[in-house]
Amino acid sequence: MGFYESLGVRTVINAAGALTRLGGNRVSLDVLDAMVDAAASNVMMDELQAHAGAVIAELTGAEAGYVTAGAAAGLTLAAAACVAGLDPAAMDQLPDTTGLKHEVVVQRGHRNAYDHAIRAAGITFVETGYLGYPGAGGTYPWQLESAITEHTAAIACPILDTPGTLSLPEVADIAHRHDLPVIVDASAALPPRSNLRRFIAEGADLVVYSGGKAIGGPQASGILAGRADLVTSVALQNLDMDVRMPTWTRREQAKEGTLRGIPHHGLGRGMKVGREEIAGLITALRYYVAGDDDADHQRWRQMLDTIARPLDGIAGVRVNCQASPKQPVPLLRIELDAEQLGYTAYDAVNALLDGDPSVAVAESHAEHGTIIINPLVLTGDDAVIVRDRLKALFAS
Repeated sequence: MGFYESLGVRTVINAAGALTRLGGNRVSLDVLDAMVDAAASNVMMDELQAHAGAVIAELTGAEAGYVTAGAAAGLTLAAAACVAGLDPAAMDQLPDTTGLKHEVVVQRGHRNAYDHAIRAAGITFVETGYLGYPGAGGTYPWQLESAITEHTAAIACPILDTPGTLSLPEVADIAHRHDLPVIVDASAALPPRSNLRRFIAEGADLVVYSGGKAIGGPQASGILAGRADLVTSVALQNLDMDVRMPTWTRREQAKEGTLRGIPHHGLGRGMKVGREEIAGLITALRYYVAGDDDADHQRWRQMLDTIARPLDGIAGVRVNCQASPKQPVPLLRIELDAEQLGYTAYDAVNALLDGDPSVAVAESHAEHGTIIINPLVLTGDDAVIVRDRLKALFAS
């Protein structure tokens, strides 16, 4: 009996993408082997993070890197680093930002539900620019610059397809003229693989990626890459520092005299990363970098073709394959005519989930009568199951 079966939990064929609510991406046997190997021994966690960070830095072009407990944790820690720097008293105070630089400037067109992770560090967002129609906005450079005050700790620039907003290079140019760091949420900006280096090259000071999506690492893992001093602050706020001075003096920061005291339990204490996640993430990252975007795209298109072909010509069903403007993963859009079929797209989503085997599809456009197949997590065998479930649903 498998683990899920022993708990009475159904497994799901994931045709919705590497979503957190579905457990993220698949984890390969190589990644699992690395996690098992890491779990068998104890290590000094700051030493492990330092060596893992060196791999991240090499592969992203950043000065330093850190493995986080997911992308959201990375954003919280990034914001905390920009507020506290290398001041242990400020670290101890967070998320209370009284007397500290506590504002993060963001374009109105870049506000989104996931920026809650930045607010969790105790900061206040200062919005700038115009808010247009849904999915659009507009910002002039002078608006961004005029929002900067003596209270500004950083500028947030998530990777979003929002017409009219200033680009990352434009934001970075303004931020750096004011000696401010730029935080980039690139959690879902892979593929393409080139984006691992792109945002640092365009001026980002801290970039966050999800480890459990395209990279194929553990779901509870993420990557933070950026400036060495800010990554050091992240490390100091994430690790258990319940040590005494004779031990602390062995740390590099103490030797260099860059800290005036021993940080204790920082804001990231509840976001600690296990040695197993670090091993899995670094192994997955190395394999991901060695992969090929074109080969991935061809494999995804073949699976979508397998699913789409038998659906062509079914009354009330229209299918088309397209690439997402946000990331180059081809998507199969299935438009349903509720009047002709006798059920809505939401009914179809629920029927697929409730059936056997259970199939999850993307529902972000279900209110418009469309369900979406995202092949990122599918295997060839999965694609056949999804095809057969859809055929049976539409035939009924």
